[in-house]
Amino acid sequence: MKGSRPEQAVLTRDTDLTKTEDTRRVIESMVDGLNDHRINDIGEFFAEGFRWMGNQGCGTKNGLHEFQDNWQRPFQAAFSDKVCIDEARLYMGEWAAAFGRQEATHSGEFLGIPPTGKRVEIRYMDFWKVVDDKIVDNWVNVDFAHVAAQLGVDLFQGHGWEAYDRGEKTPPRPDN
Repeated sequence: MKGSRPEQAVLTRDTDLTKTEDTRRVIESMVDGLNDHRINDIGEFFAEGFRWMGNQGCGTKNGLHEFQDNWQRPFQAAFSDKVCIDEARLYMGEWAAAFGRQEATHSGEFLGIPPTGKRVEIRYMDFWKVVDDKIVDNWVNVDFAHVAAQLGVDLFQGHGWEAYDRGEKTPPRPDN
């Protein structure tokens, strides 16, 4: 990109690096709480007014109660016996990030797909901001398309770019 550039990393620029260990403690305890399938008392880790911002299909939850009612409960109804496995975690001041997977049984309706009883992998990325020992913001990306594919549904109806990888389609190129 020639010329001016947009400002970068505005949210993390002034993070207080002395908070790194506090952030680590909150996130590690919260993940343990999620693995214990806690819902009613998960406010131990999340601020009452925190924001949970998910990708398309997940939605945005404003506040603890929306998170509990519109994410945790429906998710646990669709996927039982779930366990969260963070494959990597990064900590920097008030910020933390992780990526990994949940392993769960598809035991309830998901995206209109009736329960199959299949064991699935649910890949995700999380980015958290922790203030005063509570998560205040949580950006989330959950790979719903991957989950649906494991359940026999192609959300891209054959138009996913994996067709390029398999040599089934020729990838387009820019004009210049």
